[in-house]
Amino acid sequence: MKKCFSKAMAGCALATVVASAAHAQMSDQVIRIGFITDMSSAYADVDGKGGVEAIKLAIADAAASLKGVKVELLTADHQHKADIASSKAREWFDREGLDLLIGGTNSATSLAMAQVAAEKKKPFIAVGGGTTRLTNEECSPYTIQYAYDTAATARTTAGAVVALGGKTWYFMAADYAYGASLQKEASDVVVARGGTVVGSVKHPLSAPDFSSFLLQAQASKAQVLAFANAGSDLIASIKGAREFGLTKNMMLAAPLMFETDINALGLPVTQGMYTSSAWYWDSNEETRAWSKRFSAVAKRQPTFLHAADYSATRFYLEAVVATGTDNADKVLGKMKSTPVNDMFTKGARIRPDGRLNKEMFLLQVKKPEESKYAWDFFKIVKTLPGEEVLIKKSESTCQYWK
Repeated sequence: MKKCFSKAMAGCALATVVASAAHAQMSDQVIRIGFITDMSSAYADVDGKGGVEAIKLAIADAAASLKGVKVELLTADHQHKADIASSKAREWFDREGLDLLIGGTNSATSLAMAQVAAEKKKPFIAVGGGTTRLTNEECSPYTIQYAYDTAATARTTAGAVVALGGKTWYFMAADYAYGASLQKEASDVVVARGGTVVGSVKHPLSAPDFSSFLLQAQASKAQVLAFANAGSDLIASIKGAREFGLTKNMMLAAPLMFETDINALGLPVTQGMYTSSAWYWDSNEETRAWSKRFSAVAKRQPTFLHAADYSATRFYLEAVVATGTDNADKVLGKMKSTPVNDMFTKGARIRPDGRLNKEMFLLQVKKPEESKYAWDFFKIVKTLPGEEVLIKKSESTCQYWK
């Protein structure tokens, strides 16, 4: 078995599983999974090291079925740089014999990793990259977009806010692939529902000061200030909007908001805001039970990305068991012909464009008096099926979905 040795690696975990007989179709008796995400910056809280723990849980849960095959987990911090993500992915495929690559937060790095995986003809599962380019114009038979995309978040949240009377919009967007994609998708929804986008401003990732961007938004006199950003950038944006008094005349909309954002800002600051999610830890007994397990090892409550990291890994390993091989095309074929049924989603299938066709939730942040226990932040307002919020076949430019 090969050892983890790369200097750029943020961590390395090894899971050994029980002995067995029939694994002749395995290339070297080791399944190597690589996970590249933000471990130290703006999106580290929503995925990061928590994502590592979620993947480890999935490996442990699949252990009994893998019968003598070892699973090795390699992890790295992409530092929000596409070249670091692609070079690390290439190194792992070439030197480590990587079988599966999982991409965490940041759309630009996910696009770069998807290109390498397609070149190597190996599966790439995008969990935290939200741009629709992954399964639209840059789709690949080796890419699966597992948790969410900007079309789904925009169509879930923007439509609800327009229905509440928010007709004129101004966007603050992170200046990279995710921000551009989310702004476009949400703008399309606003216009389609009879609203107007009166302006927008882009900000760099992890901007040190949002004052000038917020003043521009305030001057627009729009009814809605929409944030096409996430993580610490979203936290700073919302906090700044409150401090500058924008909320006196503007409604705040965040198509993508995590429990960690609410925890950092507090319910008094965020109460009443609408957002969307692919999963919520407090939805039912099954989600609560898994969240309890996750919290025991991660020492924190999971986001939907953590749940998706677990689900995607487990789903892949189940396909390896079912096919008896680590051959990429055979395993992917099995995944694409089998529904996902676990605590993350029920009956969801991978479409020809690579998108997992799953439901989305419209959430509203609770008032402080409505929250009964720790991390009790959201009300589930509505569950929307994938067919309603995802890019449809008639809209798709993916060459594999014609």
